[in-house]
Amino acid sequence: MDSKKQVQQFFSAEGPLAKVIPGYSPRAAQVAMAEAVAQSITDKEHVIVEAGTGTGKTFAYLVPAILSGKKVIVSTGTKNLQDQLFNKDLPLIRQAMTAPFAAALLKGRANYLCTYRLELAIHTNLGITREEASDLGKIKKWSKSTRTGDIADMPDVMESNPVWGQATSTRENCIGQDCPEYADCFLMKARKKAQDAHLIVVNHHLLCADWSIREIGFGELLPNAEVVIIDEAHQLADTASNFLGMTLGSKQLGDLAQDALMEYFQDAKDMPDLRVACENLEHEVKDMRLAFGMDMTRGDWQDIESNPKIIDGLVRLQAHLDALADQLEIASVRSKGLEACFKRAEELEETFKKILQDKSGKWVRWYETHRKSFTLSLTPLDIAAEFRSFMAQHSASWVFTSATLSVDHKFDHFSRNLGISHAKSYSWESPFDFPNQSLFYHPKGLPQPNSPEFVEEIVKVAIPVINASKGRTFFLFTSHRALQAAAKILEKQIKYPLLIQGDKPKAILLDEFKQLGNAVLLGTSSFWEGIDVRGEALSTVIIDKLPFSSPGDPVLKARMEAMERQGRKPFFEYQLPTAVIALRQGVGRLIRDVNDRGVLLLCDPRLLKKSYGHMFLNSVPAMRRTRDIQDVEAFFAER
Repeated sequence: MDSKKQVQQFFSAEGPLAKVIPGYSPRAAQVAMAEAVAQSITDKEHVIVEAGTGTGKTFAYLVPAILSGKKVIVSTGTKNLQDQLFNKDLPLIRQAMTAPFAAALLKGRANYLCTYRLELAIHTNLGITREEASDLGKIKKWSKSTRTGDIADMPDVMESNPVWGQATSTRENCIGQDCPEYADCFLMKARKKAQDAHLIVVNHHLLCADWSIREIGFGELLPNAEVVIIDEAHQLADTASNFLGMTLGSKQLGDLAQDALMEYFQDAKDMPDLRVACENLEHEVKDMRLAFGMDMTRGDWQDIESNPKIIDGLVRLQAHLDALADQLEIASVRSKGLEACFKRAEELEETFKKILQDKSGKWVRWYETHRKSFTLSLTPLDIAAEFRSFMAQHSASWVFTSATLSVDHKFDHFSRNLGISHAKSYSWESPFDFPNQSLFYHPKGLPQPNSPEFVEEIVKVAIPVINASKGRTFFLFTSHRALQAAAKILEKQIKYPLLIQGDKPKAILLDEFKQLGNAVLLGTSSFWEGIDVRGEALSTVIIDKLPFSSPGDPVLKARMEAMERQGRKPFFEYQLPTAVIALRQGVGRLIRDVNDRGVLLLCDPRLLKKSYGHMFLNSVPAMRRTRDIQDVEAFFAER
């Protein structure tokens, strides 16, 4: 039986899927997508597939990939999607399959318990608070029962808890085969399982780490793949861009100083100069953060070059790193741990030098400051040529899929960013009935986004919608500043529970939102995509502005200047398409199920007043549109 017929039979009303999914009925778009994926695998071709929410695209690519019998890598946008695919979708397909297949879930090393580092932290007890000691004790207890070592499975210590930094390894501090725990290493077991599997589920960070030669020890997986499927493919270019660049951060330097100090207490107490060098680097890292000022910002390298205080700080920081490297070189003969610290120091010295001295014009140099940390980065201006050669090195069929890959029904922006040529492309609309399930509200008289009264005015417009919706709202912002300003006003003016991004971890906020059933959640970029709230708990999505990236962003600025030098039009080729895809993601939060109903409120007057507004309107689902609040009230009254 050819691959297309196999797929048709699998998805048919009497087929294997129907036997394991209660109430199953075939979806035309899902079957068509599965056929297209099957064909691309048979023909060893690349394919770009856009499928709207509700198509069932996960099954549409998994089924033909598994039926092909080939070695498959599936890469998703986030660890949450990885877990969902592996723990929910694959077991269902496995029930329906007659032939067995081996699947493996593989995450980055920071997701696996490192028992060697855990023991080191417990025994050294260096600078550990009582609370951290208690958490490390809980982890130690869990380490005796866990089969996978996946920290997401640990119920008593949250993944976001910083203590995991002491109980997991990094590429820099892992001592590999010299580790006394190597035979029982959870990461190595996961990698071995992945190598033996027919299908491996990874995420984009891990895929790009495999591509970037700096992640040694995972590069053996991709060359064996015959099919590579990229889900949430709209995120890939940004992730790849970060991995192909270089970053030196206060965390890397601080971790090196801490780890070297632990090794000093273990094996080099007779070397006081080593301890002094560790402590000096730690202090200099903290002073360096202060030199950047108190603001949290992303800045251009010119800001650094024009600030003598920062330049002096970087010179001192480099000197202290060099001094620690010199001490570690002397101590490296004492133990594998000290030797590993010396190698890390050498690598960080090299990275520091490259970032400080780059004048090639191929990279963007920039910095970012957080509350207590900073990073210095080199990011490539363009990754298209690199990605094209990466694909060419492997004879795999590549499948790129997402609900949002096209702009105005064209795939040029996505293909150009990744250098993809000669790929077939398909698009299937969402099967949901958007004209009846949703209403697009764009009020009259909105102020311009750069107006000082903008936030105040859009909140005035939003409140009647929130009241008509009885809460049950995502209010999505393009900046944290606007979110905080809106939160202050809303606290006094609405009676519904207000959940604000940053107050609690994202997962907890989402759980509360679903449980409360009448809450208003204020979020920025991380709530625009990858969030699935079905049912009445989410009945309104409000978007403050068209999501153009900040023109002051150093990476965007440099890319746009480079495009201008090539005689291209950066606004229409890059800024506009990126914003359209971001808006489509935000709008996509509203209707997640065949029974969902909801209102979209978009508060940016540029939608109708600028010539490019039609690009946004042509790229969102075919909702009923109104400019009258009474239509919104009537829509909610229909239930």
